[in-house]
Amino acid sequence: MHILHVIGSLSPADGGPPEVVRQLAKVYRQTGDSLEVVCLDPPEAPFLRGFPCPIHALGQRWIGRYSLSPRLWKWLRANIDRFDGVVMQGIWTFPGVAVRLAARRAGKPYCIFAHGALDPWFRKKYPLKHLKKLVYWPIQYPVLRDARAVFFTSTLEPALAKTSFSPNDWNSVVFPNGINEPEGDPATEIDAFYQLLPALRQRRFLLFMARIHEKKGCDLLLQAFARIASTQPDLDLVMAGPDQVGWQAKLQRMADELGISQRVHWPGMLSGSLKWGALRAAEAFVLPSHQENFGISVVESLAAQRPVLISNQVNIWPEIQGDGVGLVDDDTADGTERLLRAWIDTLPKEREAMAARAYSTFLRRYSLRGGAALINQTFRAAEMVQRQASYPPLSKAVSAAVSPAADRTPPAARTR
Repeated sequence: MHILHVIGSLSPADGGPPEVVRQLAKVYRQTGDSLEVVCLDPPEAPFLRGFPCPIHALGQRWIGRYSLSPRLWKWLRANIDRFDGVVMQGIWTFPGVAVRLAARRAGKPYCIFAHGALDPWFRKKYPLKHLKKLVYWPIQYPVLRDARAVFFTSTLEPALAKTSFSPNDWNSVVFPNGINEPEGDPATEIDAFYQLLPALRQRRFLLFMARIHEKKGCDLLLQAFARIASTQPDLDLVMAGPDQVGWQAKLQRMADELGISQRVHWPGMLSGSLKWGALRAAEAFVLPSHQENFGISVVESLAAQRPVLISNQVNIWPEIQGDGVGLVDDDTADGTERLLRAWIDTLPKEREAMAARAYSTFLRRYSLRGGAALINQTFRAAEMVQRQASYPPLSKAVSAAVSPAADRTPPAARTR
């Protein structure tokens, strides 16, 4: 199969979606299939160097986050016939509209990843933005309705998505999301991290690694850590991630007011060996998010054999709790405090057992090979239906001779 992925940006600062594309590109290279990506990043963007598949960076992105790009529309019309199917990463933007129009025009199937953007949390937290989305829904809804599959990355997400907007008739498919197995040398990666933050060499620390954003519960974590800090004088907190909304300065002032600023470290976004070194060196990973459709950093922590401490708004929490590879509580300051105290009260032997189970859970649940296979199966099924629909109809006489029950057979399902 030859698949096209469309995404607004491949910047690692945009979190999970760019990482999913990067990981899928590696899988496709192993399976013998092929993948190309078209994005709106400038061609000279440093994060595009060494990407494991061909990239078409168009360098045109108008109207802020809506990402209007006539150049993308022109590129899709000229190139879509080269592909067996198209995968759109994300919703609420022009690229999704362009994919739908180009795919229908060319008779090509497409799928779309919602990436948590239909979660009802956004409606409750940002009611004015929800009103804008209601106005846009007549444009967005057909993109979802006409997709061969709308991929969701947890078993909880499809039902939640149906509560946000109406109409809501689309083909929901749970995608076995994940990453590839990390390939670096653990000792080298840990040393690289300690070179970045040498003050942590002789310290225990908990690791938060995500965007510095209100949705991620960063303020809850600082408040909870302040409440337990005096009982754990050898424990620090690392707050790693890009500050896309300018919230870090406020959080740093909060840490200072709480009296924990000397024990909270802000290394910015970590990638490559620094990211894996931080995960491997941490005592546990913490993510008290208010909303998380999947949580790629949670899976990365499991791959690094680290237990995870997460809120019950991270949609893979039932699997984490059921497999005994982490702890779960509410996305409140009290819930996050209980989460930290429960970890502190966990005996060293059980912590080691959780860490040992983490890697097996990663291999069993979150290897991305199954995701690549599902995309291929979806497009192959669409191709088969299209071929069947293109066969000329048999005459009644021939049909009856071939199968007496032919006239009673329901017509084939209509393809969009």
